[in-house]
Amino acid sequence: MEMIRHWALMGVEAGWLSESFSYAFVVNAVVAALLVGPLLGGLGTLVIAKRLAFFSEAVGHAALTGIALGVLLGEPPENPIIGLFCFCMVFALLLHFVRNRTNVPYDTLVGVFLALALAVGAALLMYVARKINIHMLENVLFGSILTVTDQDILILGVSCLLITLVLIPTFNRILLTCISPDIARVRGHATHFYDYLFVMMITLVTIASVKIIGAVLVGALLLIPGATARLMTHKMGDFVLVSALLATVSCLVGTILPMELELPVPSGAAIIIVSATFFLLATCYRIVRK
Repeated sequence: MEMIRHWALMGVEAGWLSESFSYAFVVNAVVAALLVGPLLGGLGTLVIAKRLAFFSEAVGHAALTGIALGVLLGEPPENPIIGLFCFCMVFALLLHFVRNRTNVPYDTLVGVFLALALAVGAALLMYVARKINIHMLENVLFGSILTVTDQDILILGVSCLLITLVLIPTFNRILLTCISPDIARVRGHATHFYDYLFVMMITLVTIASVKIIGAVLVGALLLIPGATARLMTHKMGDFVLVSALLATVSCLVGTILPMELELPVPSGAAIIIVSATFFLLATCYRIVRK
């Protein structure tokens, strides 16, 4: 990161970057946006294909409980990564396990788990409120990319690397499992394995993105760029590339624009507003074209 910040400072001195990039936290924010944007956009296409938008939202909300548990277990309040990771992963795997063994509609089951996670999280956060600055919860709920540290970027970078290494060789099989599980079984693919693998990837990227986008909004960035790309493309390859591009541009614009214009808007909210604007423009274009 020191080298990247040095390059940014050289860009400021050369005049092709704004003065804001002379600050380390701004460079950290841009690097985080460049890491999380393509990953959320690419995975979002599979979320749409598998119709798991509500699931990613539930995992994001479960982060509140994970953070509270981490603080109770003695982790630093500003970054309780172990409690966050363990609870969200158990939450996601248990939800998927119960889904495969009951006849309850999936959206109903997710709603039950979501309500339970929020209730437990609210109770625990009230208990730990005396130990932490309650305003820190705003960053958890709505994201604060400008507070990203080198450690956060390291965690995000490792998560992106792991997911990319797993996703590239398995993308087609996961996609086939999403679209037609019966055909995937006929071809000899272990559909349950790929289901759990995909759930774990969604959970991991959600955990890594909570501090940037916020627990309330991280599911939206998994969904909106993919929904926009679906309006604009017809081929699967284009679908993934356009979704990743839109998510990356949304992250960059939502990070830099409020800062340059000095707008009192949380970074997570700004990123989602930019992403939703792209969706509305694509929708209007499709309506006019028809």
